[in-house]
Amino acid sequence: MSMRRAVSLGLAYVLFAAVPAISQDAATAVTVSGQVQHPVTVSLADLQKLPPTSVAISFETDRGPESATYTGALLWSVLANSGLVDAPGKNTGIRHTFLVIGRDGYAAALSDGEIDPRLEGKSALLAYQKDGKPNADGIRLVVPGDHHGARAVRDVVKIEVQ
Repeated sequence: MSMRRAVSLGLAYVLFAAVPAISQDAATAVTVSGQVQHPVTVSLADLQKLPPTSVAISFETDRGPESATYTGALLWSVLANSGLVDAPGKNTGIRHTFLVIGRDGYAAALSDGEIDPRLEGKSALLAYQKDGKPNADGIRLVVPGDHHGARAVRDVVKIEVQ
């Protein structure tokens, strides 16, 4: 068992669905479960206590282009606090995937190698602000560098570590 990787969500695959707008008040918490030593529920206040990171993104959506600056906690930081459980063997930690799930069931996957700072170190965020204002659609997964916004899961409520 190793606490080495807190998150890595490489290679995405997404289950697509329309997401209704939800106020920030409705986005209460994100649960982290699965192959972790310490399953945890992270509230908006908990996310805001972590070092804030801001990323400017620009990507295509099914409704046209979107550009914004999002602020939130690094997904890696949130997962690191849960302590990932690695299988026995050499470098098994890089096999972890993270399924980020919205309230409506929409989900996107990332890999450990994608967000681990020792590997690609992508600044995937659990964002709580868009352009300096609270997100209208709850806590949102933001993956910088994606050309399409398919992994921008809105109203995140759960992260399953596999």
